[in-house]
Amino acid sequence: MEFDHVHLTLAACALPYNYSRTVRRRQRETRWIMTLPEQKGTVLLIVEDDRDMRSLLCDEFWGTGYQLREARDGDEAFLAVLQSVPDLILTDLRMPAGGDDYVSRLRTVAPHCPIVVITGFGDAALKARVLRAGANAYFDKPVRIADLKACVQQLLGLSTRTKES
Repeated sequence: MEFDHVHLTLAACALPYNYSRTVRRRQRETRWIMTLPEQKGTVLLIVEDDRDMRSLLCDEFWGTGYQLREARDGDEAFLAVLQSVPDLILTDLRMPAGGDDYVSRLRTVAPHCPIVVITGFGDAALKARVLRAGANAYFDKPVRIADLKACVQQLLGLSTRTKES
């Protein structure tokens, strides 16, 4: 690759489909870093402290045309949102710097960004509190990926229409 102040040259090559998850994760990270500012794409911020679950979610959303950003905890997510508000936040709830007030804190810096919460430790009372705090959707783990993807697509459609109004 060659870099200068005016041009960016990228080289592409085909990789075998059966490469490991680590290689795919590195490709995702590289693609995010190499995304040109003028490219318009839907950005998902995936916040999950469990590395395997975060990797699974990224793998599931990688081929759908979204640009992916990752955060390992609530603080990292908050900083990522302060730097650049994504189009949607997909987040765990029980993690470092997470919890009930986490959604409220995100809502203060990203008032129009859809927030989808996934948790393995939920109950009806927690669901009600999280939705009242500003989450747009709530899923208990284990989550059906098809349902999660449908929800994300629906919220992004609504979000796009809200921004255009």
